[in-house]
Amino acid sequence: MFVHGNDYPTRDGSCLRDYIHVCDIAHAHTLAIKYLEKEKTDLLCEVFNLGTGNGVTVLEAIHSFEKVSGVKLNYEIGPRRAGDIIAIYANNDLAKKVLGWQPKYSLDDMMSTAWKWEQRLKADDKIFTSQPR
Repeated sequence: MFVHGNDYPTRDGSCLRDYIHVCDIAHAHTLAIKYLEKEKTDLLCEVFNLGTGNGVTVLEAIHSFEKVSGVKLNYEIGPRRAGDIIAIYANNDLAKKVLGWQPKYSLDDMMSTAWKWEQRLKADDKIFTSQPR
């Protein structure tokens, strides 16, 4: 695995991204459906940015995963990729104001949930493949 660039003007030199838990996204979708059902808008379309609103560096994400899983990841720092931007994260103010939405999962929560999911899939796969046919 490569981390593309460690010379960006960020906390640790890696790019900033906005990671969000799938359950936070699902909750926002549920609130949006309820919002539409109540016909609180005359607009044909509204756009809500869904994200935590906080930038997390690629290296911070890696370190979070290592912390919650206890697994040291094998990665190398490589050169920047052409076209990569330094930082991108959502402005979720409209979703908070109109939908009453608030992301609740932390980066460590996201990594822990993802790790447990993968472990469960691995265990289920072993059970499935060990069954006689």
